[in-house]
Amino acid sequence: QVQLVESGGGLVQAGGSLRLSCAASGRTFSGYAMAWFRQAPGKDREFAATISRSGLTTDYADSVKGRFTISRDNAKNTVYLQMNSLKPEDTAVYYCAAGGYGLAVELYDYWGQGTQVTVSS
Repeated sequence: QVQLVESGGGLVQAGGSLRLSCAASGRTFSGYAMAWFRQAPGKDREFAATISRSGLTTDYADSVKGRFTISRDNAKNTVYLQMNSLKPEDTAVYYCAAGGYGLAVELYDYWGQGTQVTVSS
């Protein structure tokens, strides 16, 4: 089992920045690819970013590419999502996930409870 706890969400104005963190405990953190997904009200959960076990490979949704950066610190069992140039359409609950590398929700076995990000216009 892997337990994931997100933090860092909040309310920010359009154009601002936030840094999300996800702390993992349980099984070996470095044995999992990590990802961030998000879910806006009334919409399906969608992929935002993923990072390989080593941290050397990343991938992003087109909607966040160039604005968001995913990173991880295996010594601290933590994955981060730096979000810059935020837009109102980035408003969602952001979820951290652990599992296999890729874009599909089904690849990830463990999920956090989510952290709310709200971007005002």
